[in-house]
Amino acid sequence: MSATEQKFINYKCIRYPKAEMLNRSREYYQFMDRRRTIRDFSDKPVPYEIIENIVMTASTAPSGAHKQPWSFCVVSNPALKTKIREAAEKEEYDNYNGRMSEEWLEDLQPFGTDWQKPFLETAPYLIVIFKKPYDLVDGEKKKNYYVNESAGLAAGFLLTAIHNAGLVAVTHTPSPMNFLHTILKRPENERAFLLLPIGYPGEEVKVPDIDRKPKDDVLIYYP
Repeated sequence: MSATEQKFINYKCIRYPKAEMLNRSREYYQFMDRRRTIRDFSDKPVPYEIIENIVMTASTAPSGAHKQPWSFCVVSNPALKTKIREAAEKEEYDNYNGRMSEEWLEDLQPFGTDWQKPFLETAPYLIVIFKKPYDLVDGEKKKNYYVNESAGLAAGFLLTAIHNAGLVAVTHTPSPMNFLHTILKRPENERAFLLLPIGYPGEEVKVPDIDRKPKDDVLIYYP
């Protein structure tokens, strides 16, 4: 088989009666609608096998030309978490004190966020998604396609899997994130895409009382 040929196999779709499809779709929407961003974590241990399953679920996401241009770094080492927190807080301090626009700061103000990120040490795991603009094969660069879109899809799958496992997360994007590449000693073809602390919620966690946009604002139907 040449490099341009691809083997194909039969696909068997899981089929449900229409009534069950409607019920499953409704129940899944209601389940996912309960997902929330959490910044107060418990340090209660989480079995590593659960994290492995979550990451492997994320790795099933579609990607441009099936290049799968991602790596998922799972960090539980306390010393590494401390280094990541210190570096992230340095960037966040600069963001909150000059880099962010006044409008951005005003939009964040109701949520009470600031440059301090203790959850980076408290959460039992940090998952860092790295995107790969290109792969290195025998020292040669092999281009990847739709890298941001592919990594974004994988991140969405990851958040869904986290919620499904009964855990919580916060999507953290301290900008710039080059320090993650340095601290975790990643290869030259990787760029930090997203940092997610993962674990159980802390005791009596409070979240903002917010509403998601109504259906008419997000769904445009063309019958």
